[in-house]
Amino acid sequence: MEDDALAEDLRQVIGELVRAVRAADTMPAGEAALLGHLDRGGPRTTADLAQLRGVSHQAAAKSAKMLLADGLVRAEPHPTDGRKLLLHITDSGRERLQRERAQRADWLNSAIRDALDPDERQSLRRCVPLLARLTAHITDR
Repeated sequence: MEDDALAEDLRQVIGELVRAVRAADTMPAGEAALLGHLDRGGPRTTADLAQLRGVSHQAAAKSAKMLLADGLVRAEPHPTDGRKLLLHITDSGRERLQRERAQRADWLNSAIRDALDPDERQSLRRCVPLLARLTAHITDR
């Protein structure tokens, strides 16, 4: 029962932290997420991106259309399926994504400095590998 409470507490607080940090974003979350997938995983189709994000094809296509219009991604014909397009992150898209990531990190760093004393910051630092292991365990299923 105590493990169940820990899991729920962790789920809730991490969700709140992610939402709080996203408040620093200057672009819609869907667009930032697509750029992130293209940056980390390379070129993808809209269908691939929709599946990765767990959203409808229409939602991913809407975000992709906005990114294309802003020059943050480019499209080219799929090499093996002429009915599909591959989306690639552009240099402008990579720069924009890096600015978003840096802004989030700056916001979070400022909060860590302001809210936690040095011992608490060290405790938090020790938690990062544990959270990384949990994430790897969940995503490797």
